[in-house]
Amino acid sequence: MPGIYLGAILFSLAGMIAIDLKYGLALRTAPGRTALAVGLGTAFFLAWDAVGILTGVFVKGDSPLFVGIDLAPHLPLEELFFLLFLSYLALVLWTVFERARRQRNAEHRTRDDVEESAP
Repeated sequence: MPGIYLGAILFSLAGMIAIDLKYGLALRTAPGRTALAVGLGTAFFLAWDAVGILTGVFVKGDSPLFVGIDLAPHLPLEELFFLLFLSYLALVLWTVFERARRQRNAEHRTRDDVEESAP
């Protein structure tokens, strides 16, 4: 079934956006920085792919799940959306872990303040 791979990527991307918006992780709190970070990450990985393609390391396999649109030789349309998803996923996960770290640090500081003020 052509397009099923792209559909799965877009479905996953929609899920990440929903999680991000629900918990205010990246897109809702800093839309410009989020777009810039995801854009730069995607561009970096596309450049990485280009080097891999030019050196013969990366080749596009045949799959009936691809839409059939190539952006360049050995670079299917699905790769662009996968790299976009990968960059966005990394940003959202980094934000989740950073938020958890800050919360742990705040709880640790609060505990230390309580212990210092105890007689």
